[in-house]
Amino acid sequence: MNAPHPEDPSHALHVMPGVKGGHDGLPGHLRVVVPLSHPHRRRAVQVAELAEGVLAGDRVMLARAITLIESNAPAHFEQAQELLTRILPHTGGAIRIGITGVPGAGKSTLIEALGMKLVEEGKKLAVTAVDPSSILTGGSILGDKTRMERLSAHPGAFIRPSPSGGALGGVARKTRETILLFEAAGYDVVLVETVGVGQSEVTVRSMVDFFLLVLAPGAGDELQGIKKGVVELADAVLINKADGASRNLALMSRADYERALHYIQPSTEGWTTPALAASSTTGEGLPELWAMVQRFLEHARGRGLFEQRRREQERAWMRAMVEEQLRERFFNHPSVLTLLPEMEQAVAEGRLPAASAAARLLKAFDGDSPA
Repeated sequence: MNAPHPEDPSHALHVMPGVKGGHDGLPGHLRVVVPLSHPHRRRAVQVAELAEGVLAGDRVMLARAITLIESNAPAHFEQAQELLTRILPHTGGAIRIGITGVPGAGKSTLIEALGMKLVEEGKKLAVTAVDPSSILTGGSILGDKTRMERLSAHPGAFIRPSPSGGALGGVARKTRETILLFEAAGYDVVLVETVGVGQSEVTVRSMVDFFLLVLAPGAGDELQGIKKGVVELADAVLINKADGASRNLALMSRADYERALHYIQPSTEGWTTPALAASSTTGEGLPELWAMVQRFLEHARGRGLFEQRRREQERAWMRAMVEEQLRERFFNHPSVLTLLPEMEQAVAEGRLPAASAAARLLKAFDGDSPA
């Protein structure tokens, strides 16, 4: 293009000198800036329009709806709740699967391999990959989209890496509401990946229909390094990386876990938790894994456990929301904000028991709160 001189007022375009080594990777010496009279601003979208877009399966609208849900701005809370109310009658139709495991077990690789199998069979797949947040920026560190390149490029898949926001266990509080948006947008299967540490397994277990524990090949003693409680949460245990030199070791690990699982209380009544082996690289074992998920769902639905679990999860979700909003209201209360530093210092210096300090803070909160 013939770029105008930067000082020429007769042109609508303004051209500014570029910077060396720009993030766009372009060697150009000039950077084109859109004129102020025609700014590329994203048009504000009403909640009703956003809901219609989600229900129509519009990926852009879905992404914007998730952004609204994830926002911590008080002004967005009411809008998010209105959006959820509008789409709620269209939710509940997806299979919700939680996937957890120790770091290095290959969870993301497994999700991509299984996801590609499902979308190639014609299913619509959504993945919410909950990353630990950066302390400096609050953004996602792991960047699952970059680790699932093939799946993220497939039109039948939607991947949403989401920072945990520092939440205990690395699980974003808004994951539940994101699942509802996925379902309203017509996705058949929703996969929820955890970071595999702390309380995240328990939290994800409380929002999915099926919970898979993924482990790397290892000796039978590896079971000692896994919390028994995590194994008890699982509806199945999968030994990943069952290929190449690790294949025999993976098969041995699968046999070890299969024996150990006989002594552990299963997560679902009447269901014997199986141990499987698979390879995310070769695809071996993935058809068996998906067939096992189908058998589990048939079992749960046949006994009424599927609907019962979802009802219990909804009740637990409501209580969690009450607790969270009470916590937020408490710590933002003017009297609490005034008294809190004094109480914290008194407790830290050993001048006041923690229980007494808490009682004084609660009294300050109750004293100014409406009955």
